[in-house]
Amino acid sequence: MKVSIVGVTGYSGLELLRYLRQHPFVEVVSIHSHSMNKKSLEDVTPHLKQLISLPLEKIDPDEIMKKSDLVFLATPSGISKELALPFIEADFPVIDLSGDFRLKEVGEYENWYGTTGASIDILQKFDYGLAEYRDKPLSKWIANPGCYATAAELSLAPLLKSDKLALDSIVIDAKSGISGAGKGLSQMTHYTETHDNMTLYKMNSHQHIPEIIQQLKKWEPRLSAIQFSTSLIPVTRGIFLTAYAKLKEPISDEKLVQLYQAHFEKSPFIRVQEVGHYPVLKQVIGSNYCDIGLAYNPKMNMITIVTVIDNLGKGAAGQAIQNLNIFAGFDERCGLDHIPIYP
Repeated sequence: MKVSIVGVTGYSGLELLRYLRQHPFVEVVSIHSHSMNKKSLEDVTPHLKQLISLPLEKIDPDEIMKKSDLVFLATPSGISKELALPFIEADFPVIDLSGDFRLKEVGEYENWYGTTGASIDILQKFDYGLAEYRDKPLSKWIANPGCYATAAELSLAPLLKSDKLALDSIVIDAKSGISGAGKGLSQMTHYTETHDNMTLYKMNSHQHIPEIIQQLKKWEPRLSAIQFSTSLIPVTRGIFLTAYAKLKEPISDEKLVQLYQAHFEKSPFIRVQEVGHYPVLKQVIGSNYCDIGLAYNPKMNMITIVTVIDNLGKGAAGQAIQNLNIFAGFDERCGLDHIPIYP
């Protein structure tokens, strides 16, 4: 299968390239950048010198469709909604890594992203690509989930689907490495602001909130809201998410772990920790794995869920390739069986 990557010089685009280079059934035939197409890839990213010989090309949908069977859009939100249109009109497969096609309700994108969204008919063409729950993929156009959203949804799915949660008690505290902000410079991601520091941002206003609620409501329609906060921590990559909720009935740690193990039994990238063990970022960095640890506090009747993913892996490029594998009928693990980078 031949694919093209638009936005290849961004962090997610480069991660797509890294994974796909090892994919047994996929060839990257063209790479594209709007701002860097007059330069060579090795000038922009010296770590790829002598490894990738493809030239950086301008973004020309007609030329891309002549060469490829599918295109990845690793472009920022607000840009993908325009870039995708020629491909959709030509009935050409797209996997979009931005937030432009995730929110399905009219007005939600405008409310949370602060700009005009794609038309409702285009939005409805896209499948939401939470890979572990795409047993029956319906579309050749896939909206890859956000990094925080992926971690939050995988954390809560087993409990919501088994009707064990008090729905008004869900609290999610999520922390991200600096690469989650992309390559764009800002005061918040400046070295002097992030080093030896931790910053809470977008309190009650993060754009992944409606995305998370939209998916959680598919599993439990009675759910109406969650408490969700995000912080920036001084690491390059990784999502460390801690979720809390009250249960309808008490449960032992052993039964809780068994519930998650049974739920994710056929999900090769979800690793449920044993009782009393909780994951750390280092065990998933550079991979498509999502590791989950669990605990129940009987005095509070409250569960704690600790979930870690690589924001550029399972939270972006890794899951996009997992979605490519589902679309193409490949084994989900193809191109993704990397050992995490440790230490």
